[in-house]
Amino acid sequence: MHPKQARVAQAQETVAALTSGSYVTASGQQVDISAPLAAAVAGTCEYAPDWQPPAPRPRGAATELVVVGLDTLAAARDLPDPVVLNFASARHPGGGFLNGAQAQEECLARDTGLYACINGRRMYQHNRGKDCLYTHALIYSPAVPVLRDETGQLLAAPWTTAIITAPAPNAGVVLQREPHRVADIEAALTERARRVLAVAHAHDHQHLVLGAWGCGVFRNDPATVARTFHQLLVGPYAGVFTQVVFAVLDSSSKRRTLQAFQHQFAGE
Repeated sequence: MHPKQARVAQAQETVAALTSGSYVTASGQQVDISAPLAAAVAGTCEYAPDWQPPAPRPRGAATELVVVGLDTLAAARDLPDPVVLNFASARHPGGGFLNGAQAQEECLARDTGLYACINGRRMYQHNRGKDCLYTHALIYSPAVPVLRDETGQLLAAPWTTAIITAPAPNAGVVLQREPHRVADIEAALTERARRVLAVAHAHDHQHLVLGAWGCGVFRNDPATVARTFHQLLVGPYAGVFTQVVFAVLDSSSKRRTLQAFQHQFAGE
């Protein structure tokens, strides 16, 4: 089967599992996810574009800042009560995962119960018809079941992670279609990143998995994204979290995206 067709089949299998509340592993074991999935959907909450984040409350100890060459879920799997950032489409829940697209959000949507949590939420209406900086609306989903391993195999023992769904500004489209807004890209990125950290803090998470947010089709500069998070994590959010992991899965020959994050966080 062509890889894209295989991804479409996996997406359909995931949606069927979310609809029925269970799935069957390759070994024939039936796994019931109905209770944790229902709790994740019921606990999902939205943050409006005009939400005013409260002031952060530092713990007092320094935050460990780590860069790893892993995908988001691999980086989160062994962390206590993790929250991961979904590099979201602003207008389509799960991005193009139902059509076999392959980026970070699509992987999360295929491998977890995320789609059931975010489908039909107001954030997507907020961003339709708006400019491509998008709004600061976010979605938080607690303890979302993870159904698959890194190879796409269904798990006999699902685990959970919280997920913050937030689109970065679409720098590429702004450059192409809205050049008068180019000067606003970095400010929008900074404010949205601040809100991502604020939502994680509001839900008492100490272990975060972030990454090269908006550095793919949205064409944000990896060095700018890394610097933006660094400035927040050594500035207003210094000492707020125990550990922040930047999971940067960079398969390019020169690894420029991974190197941008390694350079920014060297010595942290």
